[in-house]
Amino acid sequence: MPAHADVWARTEVAERSFVSQVFGWMCFALVITGLVAFAVANSATLANAILGNKIVFYGLLIGQLLLVLGLTALINRMSAAVATVVFILYAAVNGLTLSLIFFAFTEASLASTFFITAGTFGIMCLIGYTTRRDLTGIGGICFMALIGLIVASIVNLFWSNSALYWITTYAGVLIFVGLTAYDMQRIKNYSAGAAQAAEGEVPKGAILGALALYLDFINIFLDLLRIFGRRR
Repeated sequence: MPAHADVWARTEVAERSFVSQVFGWMCFALVITGLVAFAVANSATLANAILGNKIVFYGLLIGQLLLVLGLTALINRMSAAVATVVFILYAAVNGLTLSLIFFAFTEASLASTFFITAGTFGIMCLIGYTTRRDLTGIGGICFMALIGLIVASIVNLFWSNSALYWITTYAGVLIFVGLTAYDMQRIKNYSAGAAQAAEGEVPKGAILGALALYLDFINIFLDLLRIFGRRR
């Protein structure tokens, strides 16, 4: 086998391995979140302790924010093991707060929305992985729109305007659908250097990629749930 063909083959294997790690960690985090949320929803004691106490609930929300910001900002200073633990902890804490949806929506609508989300997410990942078009511009637009979405959502917490609520909901779906394709392309491009990366760098890169896709999936799910979910 020619030398360049051997290098190409090894690089392709490394890319596939890296992408598999990303999706493996993302799915693992989703399972943890789902199991924790389900456990809280089926325990009156836990539900009252978390959802019945505003200080605890908002403390968990702040803790989530600190965990995700700390992981993204400080991952280069962390070992792969520490980054993995922080990621799993974030998924678990997210499950504690997301247990609220089991009380707000019917189980049938949760299940149907999950499958709609999975299908949409899978299609956008496929587009991001296979397209030859550079999605950097789209990613930049989506990120700027996300900042506006966050500001509008915070304002609406105090304003409680139903029109703004639905505008941010539908905009959220579009933004995170676009970010899914963009993040998938970034992960693919990053994986191209996986064969040359140091052994300890790949797991941390996989964790960051899994975190990005995990956040995309969760936000698409929550926005679609507001649109299609049947409330109790």
